Amino acid sequence: MVPLDETYDGSFPFAAHTFDGHGFVQHFVDEGPRDGEPIVCLHGEPTWGYLYRHMIGPLAEDNRVVVPDHMGFGKSETPQDREYTLQAHTENLVALIEHLGLTDITFVGQDWGGPIATAYTVRHPERVKRIVFANTLAGYGRVDDASVTPTSESRWFTWIGDGLESGRTEDVLLNLGSTVLSVMKIIGFTNSAAVDDTWIRAYSDPFPDRESAIGGLEFPLDAYLGRIRDYVVEGAVGIGDLCAKPAILLEGMEDGAIPPDRAIADFRALWPDAPVVEMPGVGHFCQEDAPGVLVDNIRRFLHANP
Repeated sequence: MVPLDETYDGSFPFAAHTFDGHGFVQHFVDEGPRDGEPIVCLHGEPTWGYLYRHMIGPLAEDNRVVVPDHMGFGKSETPQDREYTLQAHTENLVALIEHLGLTDITFVGQDWGGPIATAYTVRHPERVKRIVFANTLAGYGRVDDASVTPTSESRWFTWIGDGLESGRTEDVLLNLGSTVLSVMKIIGFTNSAAVDDTWIRAYSDPFPDRESAIGGLEFPLDAYLGRIRDYVVEGAVGIGDLCAKPAILLEGMEDGAIPPDRAIADFRALWPDAPVVEMPGVGHFCQEDAPGVLVDNIRRFLHANP
C-alpha cells in the first residue's frame, strides 16, 4: 500500500481520498468540478491510478474525474481475508459509486477495468451513460470467426499457463515489487522511454512483499482458471442495456495480453457501428504510450454523445 501523501516527485500530485465503507480502505482520486459529468477511470493488472496520471488533469478541465485503486493495488489496502475476483472488485466499485452518488457515468476501462465496467453496467445501467474501452474486452461479444486469435493464445496467457505447474507464475507475480516491469513487458508495455527511477518506484511500491501482491496474482488466475464464468453469465441478462450505451474502443495494436483482433471482434459483435480507433505502435498500457491520443478521442466521444 503506497502512502496516501506520496506524489512520486510531483508526477502524481492529486489529493488522496479514501472510502472505508466496504471492508477495506480504498483510495481514489477525485478531480474536476463536482457538478461535471463523472468520468470513472479503471485500471487493471498490475497497475494503479498512477497509470492515468497524464490524463486526469486534461479530462478534469470539464468533467469530474474519479480514479479508484482496486483492492490490493496502489494506495488501497490489501486485506488478506478477501477474495480477489471480478465479482469482488465490481462490488467494491458499486459501493464506492453509491458512496459518491455518481450518475451519468462515463467509464474508461483498460485491462481488467473493461470487464469491471461491463459487470457494473449490466447490473446498474441506470447510472451509466457511456463506455470507453481501451485494450480490453467487454466479454459478451460472440465471435464465430475461427481466424480471430483466442485470448488463451496471447503472450500473457501463454506465460501464465506455462508457469502454473512449476510455480513460476506464482513466484513472479507474488514478487511484483521487483518484477513489475518485466511482467508489464510480457503483457505489452512498449514505452521504455517513460521508465526512470520514479516510474519504477511508483509501480513497485504497492508490492513490498508477497502478501501485498495477492491481487496481482489473483487477477490473471481469475480469468485463466475460468473462475469469472458464473459471474459473467449471471450478468448476461443486462446485455441489451449494455449495448444501448454509446461505446468506443481505443486499441493499442501491440498488445501482448489481449490479441487486438480479438478485442476488436468482441467489441464489434456488441457495437457494430461504434468507433474503433487503432493505435499502431501502442501497447497494452495505452495510457503510458499514448495518453494524448486517448484524451483527444475521449473528448470527441463525449461531445459526439452528449
